[in-house]
Amino acid sequence: MAHTPDEALPEVVRIARDLIRFDTTNYGEGRSNGEREAAEYVGAFLVSLGLEPEYYEPIPGRTNVMARVAGRTPGAPALILHGHLDVVPAVAEDWSVDPFAGVIADGMLWGRGAVDMKDMDAMILASVAEILRAGERPARDLILVFFADEENGGVEGSQLVVRDRPEWFAGAAEAISEVGGYSIAVGDGRAYLLQVGEKALVWMRLRARGIAGHGSRFHPDNAVTRLSEAVAALGRAVWPVELTETTRQTVDGLAEICGADPGDPDAVAEATGPAAGFLRSTFRTTTNPTGLTAGYKHNVIPDTAVATIDVRTLPGQEDGVLAEIQRIVGDDIAVEISHRDIGLEVPFAGELVTAMVEALERHDPGVPVVPYLMGGGTDNKALAELGIVGYGFAPLRLPADLDFTGMFHGVDERVPVDALVFGQQVLTDLLRSY
Repeated sequence: MAHTPDEALPEVVRIARDLIRFDTTNYGEGRSNGEREAAEYVGAFLVSLGLEPEYYEPIPGRTNVMARVAGRTPGAPALILHGHLDVVPAVAEDWSVDPFAGVIADGMLWGRGAVDMKDMDAMILASVAEILRAGERPARDLILVFFADEENGGVEGSQLVVRDRPEWFAGAAEAISEVGGYSIAVGDGRAYLLQVGEKALVWMRLRARGIAGHGSRFHPDNAVTRLSEAVAALGRAVWPVELTETTRQTVDGLAEICGADPGDPDAVAEATGPAAGFLRSTFRTTTNPTGLTAGYKHNVIPDTAVATIDVRTLPGQEDGVLAEIQRIVGDDIAVEISHRDIGLEVPFAGELVTAMVEALERHDPGVPVVPYLMGGGTDNKALAELGIVGYGFAPLRLPADLDFTGMFHGVDERVPVDALVFGQQVLTDLLRSY
């Protein structure tokens, strides 16, 4: 790998690298390395800009930080820019580099969080810094918030902040955050995806019970066997394509670019190359098994076996999907909900959407911007409890052959250095103009 000397790095890249070097691994269910040190780094950076950050740490180590930036338009609603500081685990042996070293090589910033979402955290900080150091103010008040625990649904992060510190968001009507504004290949061209919705999340456990016994017995009442059959049936379930208002616009927009048949959404998605799997998940429910727990000795048949399932439904379909899951796995399997949140979908319209599209157009003229419904979720869901409308806009101009969407929670997560610079320029432009 060819390494870039530190002094040649743009500030946005240095900030993202520094944030990656804080191991903020979130294992879920309350197990985390914590975000305190990363939050203090962010807070110190905000202080250096003359801002006065506030911290909220409802649980030791799970630190959230906020600062307000005064805008130049009196009476205009404030705009929230938010990110999260935690990351999912990384198994170092599987990576080409140390996932928490913040390696910059071959034109890329490597590390856990490079894509999800310390890149956007850095863009927020660098954009605000550029405006304030120039002696300017953003077009309207900005509320900068960096949350803990997003990778566990915000249970110990944004949900508690919204409950206990709603005054942080006073005067705000809109928010922007991760997983939107990035480019994808579409046939021989490309487009930017702007996120205007998120699927609902249901994390569940399937629990099978049987009779414990010796491993040598003839034993038809085996919890492991029963669970395995249920997991296989659910994992192989083929959920139908059901387009929402947003995903119909996604399919039509991409089909127009590449000349595909909009009547076959999966075929349209295939025209996007590496992004195809990511987009196909936005057209349907997904039910993915993610873990199995059973047994305690090789020659003992356990009486209980448990599987974890990550369910993502289209907005408003949660109850119907849960009923269908119970039918698929059978009445003898207990379905236990461990976490559930809402789906979101807002129109691809309005002044902020227009401003985001125009900012991309100024920096990459002629490339279409298409709305999409994200298969995952963000802290916009917590802010929705306060009536705040959220979008995904972390602008990145990416190489056509980079499997960017596969980097989310993947091995060798990385982002091009020039894409980070591009993103910060677009975001700065947006904050100056909107």
